[in-house]
Amino acid sequence: MNQGGDMCLCPKPGEWAKGKMVGSGSFGSVHLAMNKSTGGLFVVKSAESQTALDSLENEANILGNLSSPHIVKCIGREKLKGVRKLNLFIEYMAGGSLADIADKFEGVLDERMVRVYTREILKGLVYLHNNGVVHCDLKCKNVLLSSSGNIKLADFGCAKKQNGSMTNSSLTKSSESICGTLLWMAPEVMRKEGVDYAADIWSLGCTVIEMATGKPPKWGDQISDPMAAVYKIARSNETPKFPAGFSKEGLDFLHKCFERNAKKRWTSEKLLQHPFVCDKPEVRNALNVNICSPSSVLDAGLYEEDEDDFMSKEPICEREINRRIPFTMRSSGERDCLSNRHCTNSPIASSGNWITVRIS
Repeated sequence: MNQGGDMCLCPKPGEWAKGKMVGSGSFGSVHLAMNKSTGGLFVVKSAESQTALDSLENEANILGNLSSPHIVKCIGREKLKGVRKLNLFIEYMAGGSLADIADKFEGVLDERMVRVYTREILKGLVYLHNNGVVHCDLKCKNVLLSSSGNIKLADFGCAKKQNGSMTNSSLTKSSESICGTLLWMAPEVMRKEGVDYAADIWSLGCTVIEMATGKPPKWGDQISDPMAAVYKIARSNETPKFPAGFSKEGLDFLHKCFERNAKKRWTSEKLLQHPFVCDKPEVRNALNVNICSPSSVLDAGLYEEDEDDFMSKEPICEREINRRIPFTMRSSGERDCLSNRHCTNSPIASSGNWITVRIS
């Protein structure tokens, strides 16, 4: 059996086998697959409807021009003759998605791991924005983990190629349909004012909340009414409810992500230097912010009023964080420490109930 890069070579027509379905969405299905020649595993995204084909073609074109350790790798595509169908071959990420953490284990991430994952997500965003790409659908479901816990951004069906520099924060007006997942979508995008790199930063803030709570961003008391929540995002001056127990650094980071004025929202490069994700002592000392983090692996209460109960005064060591076993790779015994959460029948209580949509 070939090793190394040969394992990820694009399979020749007929030289691959499709396995079980590992995911699906509004734009197609995702199956595990194997290269018969090398034994290498990958995933195949398939589309047949015109909308799904357009999305998959867009993803193939975007990924074909990207190469980064923080972005999933596209290893090829296959068009079937005489049939309106496209198969897109993408590297297999054995750890699943960040959304699987909540879906499979009914838990949430410790803030120390949220910091680590947020930093890695930002590295991916910096690469995308420097290459003129807006992801447009950032959420935990579209952040994948390898078996070793390394993460990569995935699902570029909604992504858009920009002509301007990432330092130009002005929104680009567009008559094209917008695409994304509503509760993670920036207000200016919902108002169809255009798509810009700043939209990814808003979605990043939503993703941080999702990691910290195991739920989609919560908009006040509108949890039972999805459309009311959507209206609040687009038209109000509010921000989603921040996680209880978050450190001062974490709260400040979220405020930078949820700046209503897209022109004033921090860029991915600037956020990468924020003390929430940057472990440089001089940065923390300059802002005089104490590093605080939850004292347990998982927090049972997500929106408690008494935040001090969740705080730890111990400083965070980056090497200690990097040595920690990723949550999704913990043993069953360690997972027994997960806190039970109350279930709800609310239509927006689970991120699994929200899919990517297009708005014309």
